[in-house]
Amino acid sequence: MPQPTIDVSFVEEFESGVHMAYQRMGSRFRSTVRRRDNVKNKTTFQKVGKGAATQKARHGQVPPMNLPHDKVAVTVEDWFAGEWVDDLDMLRQNQDEMVIAQESGAAALGRKTDDLIITAMSASTTTLDETTNGVTIAWALSLMELFGNNDVPDDGQRWCGLAWENWSQLMQIPEFKSSDFIGAAELPFKVPTTAKSWMSFIWFPFSGFTDTGANRECYGYHRSAVGHAIGADVQTNMQYYNTHDSWFALNKMQMNAVTIDVNGVAKCTLKK
Repeated sequence: MPQPTIDVSFVEEFESGVHMAYQRMGSRFRSTVRRRDNVKNKTTFQKVGKGAATQKARHGQVPPMNLPHDKVAVTVEDWFAGEWVDDLDMLRQNQDEMVIAQESGAAALGRKTDDLIITAMSASTTTLDETTNGVTIAWALSLMELFGNNDVPDDGQRWCGLAWENWSQLMQIPEFKSSDFIGAAELPFKVPTTAKSWMSFIWFPFSGFTDTGANRECYGYHRSAVGHAIGADVQTNMQYYNTHDSWFALNKMQMNAVTIDVNGVAKCTLKK
């Protein structure tokens, strides 16, 4: 069996590197929402309403709940992130230009994945703003009340993404940071910044929310309330062009997102 040439091995290594970089440093939101893979252009996410219990006469038939069903459609979109890598530049520079191109392409696709999901959530009409004080214990309690009154399941799948300015405000709330309330094992100052479970939500900081100057947007949501459709996951096409004496790394994906249930997504504007 003929062995692959060095060019083939080079391309395969680059492709696997892009995929690993995307998984490591890509989307913050992708793993927190409902996902459907292998979508052919368009798909629908099913939305099932509430059922009600009823009585029946002795020996009578049990009335069916007749659950209301609805569906939300989404069409996947093509997205690209390409970069030229000059063949001779790789000899002049200390850093590995291929690794830089890998991680830059993966990061660009990761940011676009988050943009698609955030744009979908921005369609929600459920809002809870705090443009006077930003994140406070009262606002966090109101968010919990909002989701509870909307019958959003309290099953460990409620998420809330905050801008870094608002994450700093959250870190000043005693009930969030003090061992008197959360125990020594959960102290947020002891470990690197990560998602933290508190008051029925998993909270995490994110840098990509809209900044209006005085305020930042944020989103509280349940996993099942947002759908992420994937037609083609992150891929790379790497080719050498003699006319440019360069490699062209074309990173691409086919994805889109949609809000399935506005009652499970709260679009918030918070003072920085």
